[in-house]
Amino acid sequence: MMPKHCFLGFLISFFLTGVAGTQSTHESLKPQRVQFQSRNFHNILQWQPGRALTGNSSVYFVQYKIYGQRQWKNKEDCWGTQELFCDLTSETSDIQEPYYGRVRAASAGSYSEWSMTPRFTPWWETKIDPPVMNITQVNGSLLVILHAPNLPYRYQKEKNVSIEDYYELLYQVFIINNSLEKEQKVYEGAHRVVEIEALTPHSSYCVVAEIYQPMLDRRSQRSEERCVEIP
Repeated sequence: MMPKHCFLGFLISFFLTGVAGTQSTHESLKPQRVQFQSRNFHNILQWQPGRALTGNSSVYFVQYKIYGQRQWKNKEDCWGTQELFCDLTSETSDIQEPYYGRVRAASAGSYSEWSMTPRFTPWWETKIDPPVMNITQVNGSLLVILHAPNLPYRYQKEKNVSIEDYYELLYQVFIINNSLEKEQKVYEGAHRVVEIEALTPHSSYCVVAEIYQPMLDRRSQRSEERCVEIP
């Protein structure tokens, strides 16, 4: 018969092994790299599966809150989702407020701990797309019309605003003389209609543009080149 002190030691060891195993399972399920990705105030929460998860055997639960609030709110559309992202654009629409998001995973009856994002402020962190350009030839010159990126639909519908209402934007326009392989900045300013003059006849040019945000010292990527032949 096992002595009492040995039996007690066995029970303690068994219990601690079980607790450690459960903690290890929960930790291995925990979503990784939970963060917001934001373009033009489209705010998407993204994450990667925990170390123990493969395939589509797991589901995820998403919550969010404003910094300073105690109560987390469920995102119903992402409650039990199998996706690795969740659109929180509507829930983070006050763009100067700081937010948090968090995700937990469930698989085979086990639940992970919550995995939380860093603090996220849309105004500060969203990336602005390049402008859209339309180009028209007028008497040997080029008329460039620039359009700021579109905001999410709910902003347009409810507030009738553009991204220019949130930032000072400067448009930068460059022209490339293809025969000389030379690029030149021809405009920088807030106007969205730019005329490019003094072009060489019978030459090929390409135009590209980008947006600069002076307050954040940040540039968008460049737009796609638009190329024309001057008659």
